[in-house]
Amino acid sequence: MSTCPNGHQSGTDDWCEVCGHRMSAPAVPSSSAASGPAGPVVSGYDPDATAAAEPCPTCGTPREGLALFCEECRYNFQTHTATTFVAPPSPPSPGFPPYQRYESQRSRPSQMNRPAEPLAPEAIIPGGSGDFLLTPPSAPSTPSAPSRPEAVVPEPAVAPVVPEVTAWTATVAADRDYFTAMMARSGPDATGLYFPSYSPELRLPLVGNQITIGRRRHSTGEAPDIDLSRAPEDPGVSHQHAVLVQQPDGGWSVVDQDSTNGTTVNGAADPIQPYLPVPLKDGDRVHVGAWTTITVSRG
Repeated sequence: MSTCPNGHQSGTDDWCEVCGHRMSAPAVPSSSAASGPAGPVVSGYDPDATAAAEPCPTCGTPREGLALFCEECRYNFQTHTATTFVAPPSPPSPGFPPYQRYESQRSRPSQMNRPAEPLAPEAIIPGGSGDFLLTPPSAPSTPSAPSRPEAVVPEPAVAPVVPEVTAWTATVAADRDYFTAMMARSGPDATGLYFPSYSPELRLPLVGNQITIGRRRHSTGEAPDIDLSRAPEDPGVSHQHAVLVQQPDGGWSVVDQDSTNGTTVNGAADPIQPYLPVPLKDGDRVHVGAWTTITVSRG
């Protein structure tokens, strides 16, 4: 087995099977051999080859006889494939580790008699050695400990604001001033009415959504919350006379239920309209019947 100038072992004597380089030139025959009869034809060559050499399909260089490889690009005429040039390994220089060269196996033209390719940005050439060293990787950064989420301090629960409900009371009493003004406005039908000589005062809390005002029905036993049929009975009060209604803000209003003699507020001469709520303030007076006054108080 022969060795090519690049140091590759080849089974052929004309072209290297590895890199396609021409092997050592064959020995020139002596004059005596030239005058003698022609020897046997060397395997691989055709003595009938013409001057019109076959061009290389890769680079167009004329094929030398029936050479196995193209002299320019090392194209393999036998296998019809391009041959990759493989350079012989160079001995490592002292003090530096041998450089590992990695190349893809794609076909490429000959590297001989070509200008040097520019170096990769990350390659470093130590002074005078000719070896290539990759840029050493930066020191690995120490992974930081995963940050823990900050503890969320729950805000103290705020209790919903509940509107303060103030207690209201109603004071029921016989009012002489109201009786005198009512008699002055009334007709002859009121001549038989007399102001009671004794009428105890009644106080009751306003609890619930509404407080009814009127007189008990003796036939059915139905009685309002403020029953003015008690002694002394006020004959001017209707059975369903008026209603005290609680407001959303905790206050109260009075609604006349279309009573016979009407309902007045704070000594007014004209009665309020039926079924129309009239808001009441602390200390307001509601007048019903012949002499009854209901005073609402807060607290």
